Amino acid sequence: MIILVGGEKGGSGKSCLAQNIAVYLRTEKNANVLMVDCDPQRTTSDWIQERKADDNLPDINCIQLYGKIRNELISLNRHYDYIVIDCGGQDNLALRSSMSVADHVLIPLRPKRRDLKTVPHMEDIISTCRMVNPKMNAAFVITQCPSLPSLANRILEAKEVCRSFEVAVLNSVTFSRNMYDDSEESGRSVIESEPNGKAAIEIRSILDEMLARAKDNEYEFMQPAKVSAVS
Repeated sequence: MIILVGGEKGGSGKSCLAQNIAVYLRTEKNANVLMVDCDPQRTTSDWIQERKADDNLPDINCIQLYGKIRNELISLNRHYDYIVIDCGGQDNLALRSSMSVADHVLIPLRPKRRDLKTVPHMEDIISTCRMVNPKMNAAFVITQCPSLPSLANRILEAKEVCRSFEVAVLNSVTFSRNMYDDSEESGRSVIESEPNGKAAIEIRSILDEMLARAKDNEYEFMQPAKVSAVS
């Protein structure tokens, strides 16, 4: 199964989300996981190096791939339970190649106007890639949300913007928490740093909702088309 975390906007926490998803699958699902770092900034590759320095943390393999990587992903997918791809914040060949074979696509967005402006273009990219990958389960996820109750409307408004397009948006969100940054700096995930903490609950909720949506979509995809009688 291939899970892509990507999008056009930088700074929305794609690498952080991809890393935490990979650890969740590795530790709580006991899965064989490969991370693919497509971001020239090497954020995930650097995180893996920090992780390897701690012998108490379960190993996660990571490689770097750029450009037209569709065939490489298809080949690698035979050898791992999950491939988690971290794409940089731009529309490039790696992003589109990954979408052409991904089972799941998560597009993180902050509840900010400059992030939400990318939604129409991302919808176009997803529609194009679905021509070759019709079963792709794609969804926006709102990240780094403000925790102040007075700013809760920003989250709701961001979700409404996403819902106005032909791409789903998850109910689950992440909030702006120091735990995410602190864990990443030590090569850990929030699940390992604070297993029962709020950040860990957010990661589990996102992945569980994404996988549940996939099952519903697969059921609908396999149903025969309804044909109306014409008199």
